[in-house]
Amino acid sequence: MLYHLFEYLRQRGTDFSGIGLMQYISVRGILGNITAILIALIAGKKTIGFLQKKQIGEEIRNLGLEGQLAKKGTPTMGGVIIIISLLIPILLFCDLSNKNTLILLFTTIWLGLLGFLDDYIKVFKHNKEGLNGRVKIAGQVILGLVVGFALCFDESLAFREGNAVKSADETVQTVSAPAVSPDTFESNAIMTTIPFVKDNEFNYAWLSPFKGKAGDIFSKIIYILVIIFIITGCSNGANLTDGMDGLATGVTAIVGATLGILAYVSGHVGYADYFNIMFIEKSGDIAVFMMTLVGALLGFLWYNSYPAQIFMGDTGSLTLGGIVGVCAVLIRKELLLPILCGIFVVESLSVIIQRYYFKYTKKKYGEGRRIFKMAPLHHHFQKENIAAAIKKPEIAHPEAKIVMRFYIVSIMLAVLTIITLKIR
Repeated sequence: MLYHLFEYLRQRGTDFSGIGLMQYISVRGILGNITAILIALIAGKKTIGFLQKKQIGEEIRNLGLEGQLAKKGTPTMGGVIIIISLLIPILLFCDLSNKNTLILLFTTIWLGLLGFLDDYIKVFKHNKEGLNGRVKIAGQVILGLVVGFALCFDESLAFREGNAVKSADETVQTVSAPAVSPDTFESNAIMTTIPFVKDNEFNYAWLSPFKGKAGDIFSKIIYILVIIFIITGCSNGANLTDGMDGLATGVTAIVGATLGILAYVSGHVGYADYFNIMFIEKSGDIAVFMMTLVGALLGFLWYNSYPAQIFMGDTGSLTLGGIVGVCAVLIRKELLLPILCGIFVVESLSVIIQRYYFKYTKKKYGEGRRIFKMAPLHHHFQKENIAAAIKKPEIAHPEAKIVMRFYIVSIMLAVLTIITLKIR
């Protein structure tokens, strides 16, 4: 709203010191980040007090983990703090006429409501299973369909290749980029970036066995299915990662900061040309959104770090993973997610592998066997003296150490993701 107010005053000829600041992506991103941190710190304190007063706390199952039972009664549903701390600055500093902003807002609210309903059933209805898994998947699929159709059929979300902007002013930010002929934009909008490849644009139309209109329709169907898979995978991956104090919060903050950088580079004509990547003219506001998300997560981490005073619950984890997936799709960097979101990937794979291997060995040998001491993977490092194919580490590690090491790995993956822009 402040962005639109400043733009209105500027277009009316009003002139005062600082009126042009809202045109800069960096300024709005920093303001959003700081505002989100402050809101999270204030809202967090009040929310924790309210939830403790109402005795709304986490119900803990005894899994034999060190310090686990001490967490019983810790307030949950803290994802509400993240969402509020994110939405208010976005409404203040983002361009609300930008389709990218609207898609990310829809993602936040949609998955926030889905996660809140799941937490509500667990906490207030005392049903540990929460929302039916099929309903969760259905909600994520619907979101994927909305995003997929928007990218396939909304021309305002189109892009240009970096080579097409060599003559552009390299100092110009996204918000003031020169007008571009529609002929320079891709018509199908189903291309993406491949890491470690010199000519690193991949067209989903190459997967279609058909030509002409039938091929165009088939390739769009494939693209939409990929988007659904990415959003569902990221959302559930973040949900599985949320099992230790501060783990999902910190990892998502690192991932969000990286996506913010990639969005900024993609939305700057000079940088897009330099890195020879797709120029997405209005992706600057995605960078503002992600910088604000990082602020909300840092503010929440103040209370969520070990020992946690509040848990984010599915209200937070489902939403965060969905935002990450949608953001990557909007800037056409979804194929970088296996690297950037490596923590989410291995957490999800550990659960899948453990479950199917246990079922397979139970059927074959009459008793289930384990690959990991416990899944998701972060709990594997908390266990000792458990029969499993992977025995190391032989001693259990403290929760805080595991979380910090996951942070370090996540930072390394983030750096690797960024340098893939030049390593081809």
